[in-house]
Amino acid sequence: MAKTKTKSRSNSKDILRSANAPLIKSAPTSKSQKPTEDLLAEAATLLEHSQPEQALPLVREALKRLEADKAAYSDVDILLQNAAQEKATFPTALTLGADISSALGDVNTARAQYELAVQIDPNGALVSAEPYLQLAQLCEEGGRKSIEYFEKAVEVMKNEIEVLNEQMEIEGTQQIVDMRRSNVADALCAMAEVYMTDLSWEDDAEQRCEQLVTEAVAICPEALSAGVLQTLASIRISQERIEEAQRTLAQSLSIWREIPADTEDPARPDFATRVSLVRLLMEAEQEQDAMFVLEGLVKEDDQSVESWYLGGWCHLLISQKPRLAEDVSSTNAQQAREWLANCLKLYRTLQYEDEPLRNHAEELVRELNRLLEIADDEDEWEDADDDNEESDGDDIEAIEGDHNKDEDIEMT
Repeated sequence: MAKTKTKSRSNSKDILRSANAPLIKSAPTSKSQKPTEDLLAEAATLLEHSQPEQALPLVREALKRLEADKAAYSDVDILLQNAAQEKATFPTALTLGADISSALGDVNTARAQYELAVQIDPNGALVSAEPYLQLAQLCEEGGRKSIEYFEKAVEVMKNEIEVLNEQMEIEGTQQIVDMRRSNVADALCAMAEVYMTDLSWEDDAEQRCEQLVTEAVAICPEALSAGVLQTLASIRISQERIEEAQRTLAQSLSIWREIPADTEDPARPDFATRVSLVRLLMEAEQEQDAMFVLEGLVKEDDQSVESWYLGGWCHLLISQKPRLAEDVSSTNAQQAREWLANCLKLYRTLQYEDEPLRNHAEELVRELNRLLEIADDEDEWEDADDDNEESDGDDIEAIEGDHNKDEDIEMT
């Protein structure tokens, strides 16, 4: 289901050489000599390329400079003027710094920086809704406090949509509006999930879920609504309205299933959302569709432990379908065991940390061994001994070699 999550700030300027730059290279510019705008642009680029450690000292230097300028620290009018002149501002630097801290796992620093950013820029004129969205996930109180942050984020984004709607004559505005509407829908779905979990005890929790997801479906452009429909399907499953959930999941999948795997398209949900889709499809007894999604996931990332685990479980469920031919059932059981073997080998090799997943995978393997009349080999799934650590690389190569062939993950 759709979830908001930490994002790198992709709207920062790239650092490009000027076309008329001199041919003679000048001496390297030290961090202290670079303009603040360049420091932030370079930090954003490093974060985008998964190098938060290198980005951190750059953003710290930028924050130090901006914080020293008290006039530009808290006066929103001055901040807006600086932003209009493409100058760095303290709230935008704080938000980037929080993104970097979050990527490094420093949640406390990230939370404090997001909070300071929204104190200075409460209407999101400079930083948009991102700090509110992040605080909704990072706040320690959760529940009602998360809802408050999400509501503020939605307010900021809806205001932005109103402004953009008045500028439709500008090329590219419609695409921005569509993306913003999709962002609003995602936030509404995240609020619905809070009511399904932290606030499920409240009397109006189900009604609030229904209202929020209905609004999300209405506001989200159809081409970008796959994740929103997943949330609606999840609610229908929780309500035991399985047939409605099945129709909604089929509609969600139809939006992107024909898009070629090697094509970048915003209509296709991100990896984590598609993993969530698999679980929903399995709950709704749509295992064939679940295997279609899983085949794409393992081709995209053949070291995803959870994908191999779900694929093994899904093949087992297919093998147990009533009125299934014996040879088809046996083939699916064998494929289930292969998927789970890869899951457990990767679990050991990558030192994955989800013990319930491992325990269930081992339980499924034992069940498959009984079905296929294979003797249990307990040592097969145990963690490697210390003296076998050098074989870890060989394990991954064997896994990749065995399962990069189409027939190994072909859906039956």
